[in-house]
Amino acid sequence: MTKPYIELLAPAGDLEKLKTAIIYGADAVYFGGEMFSLRAGAGNLSIAEIREAMDFIHERGKKGYLTINIYPHNDDIPLLKDYIAKLVDIPIDAFIVSDPGVITLIREAIPDAEIHLSTQANTTNYVTANYWVKSLDVKRIVSAREMSLKELKTMHENLPEGTEIESFIHGAMCISYSGRCLLSNYMVGRDANRGACTHPCRWKYALVEQQRPGEYFPIEEDERGSYIMNSRDLCLIDCIPDLVDAGITSFKIEGRMKSMYYVATIVSAYRMAIDAYLANPENYTYDPAWYDELCKASHREFTHGFYYNKPTDKDQNYLTSDYIRDYSFVGLVKQEDDGSGYTVVEQRNKFCVGDEIEIFGPGTPYYTEVIKDMTDEEGNPIESAPHPQQVLRIKFDRQPKEHFILRKKKS
Repeated sequence: MTKPYIELLAPAGDLEKLKTAIIYGADAVYFGGEMFSLRAGAGNLSIAEIREAMDFIHERGKKGYLTINIYPHNDDIPLLKDYIAKLVDIPIDAFIVSDPGVITLIREAIPDAEIHLSTQANTTNYVTANYWVKSLDVKRIVSAREMSLKELKTMHENLPEGTEIESFIHGAMCISYSGRCLLSNYMVGRDANRGACTHPCRWKYALVEQQRPGEYFPIEEDERGSYIMNSRDLCLIDCIPDLVDAGITSFKIEGRMKSMYYVATIVSAYRMAIDAYLANPENYTYDPAWYDELCKASHREFTHGFYYNKPTDKDQNYLTSDYIRDYSFVGLVKQEDDGSGYTVVEQRNKFCVGDEIEIFGPGTPYYTEVIKDMTDEEGNPIESAPHPQQVLRIKFDRQPKEHFILRKKKS
């Protein structure tokens, strides 16, 4: 059996998250610039940061994709042209685009640019996919989330050789068709299709009868209200062989708005699962420990989305839009022990001497230690670390390496 190619593609909302994704095992990252990305609320990258990011990525043999996937209005075009002109000499591996006009503008400035068609283009069949490939030389189709594995396999079989399929395998699910949502724009004047979504699908709704203004009736009887458009999060870590069989080559994690800890945790879990599969595809065995690891990052309850069947009421969460947060990200290793016996750690959430913590890093499953000896930056003994991003010196039984993460289970 020929070993399949699988790309683990991670989100990067800012430069720190981008570097974390690469360090923790992503084969590629996708990120937005300060303009024309569908995640205006993410930190995003300046032109100088994009240049730095691509150097960092390529030094490690990985790839970086820039999203320019808004649907621009006429007023956006002059700014868009100026923005693309600033990217001409940066070796971006591909542009993720949804609008044919934007593809045209990119190709005018960068004739050999590789184009990946965004999921926002809601490509749901091989005829449409072939149009993009043959007419606009699109290299990769990012599939619509409404497609099943059976449909994806048919698309793969009917695409020209060398055309890639990228599909979301983990993260938040938008309630609207391929994310083409009007709710945010209608309700608060912030356009989801221009990167400013306020996520009204996660809000609490009730029913109001026209003749009884001010009387709110829950759509489902529950004291907490009703979240009628609140999808569970997507999770396919237990489905890797089926994804490969469908012809998907790029496994995409959603979450440019998520934390650095989230990126590290999710990428690390999928890296372990994919590596286990690639090591022996014919005798691959799914390990539930990978799923347990995913659950240590902030998440909603999980679903397989549309991949195996049409979603039912079991794929919605009608009770709450809150995340499950069982663990806190408490520290990041900044410098290994220099011979003093202490490791330099940057605090991210409060923890104390006597706390039991979990430590994990790139390619390293978590292990547990109790904090026994901790000082401040000057070497003064302290019992707790309450200050955000406080620099600490900690003595560990087992030496963690730079970039390792400390987390603590919430009581």
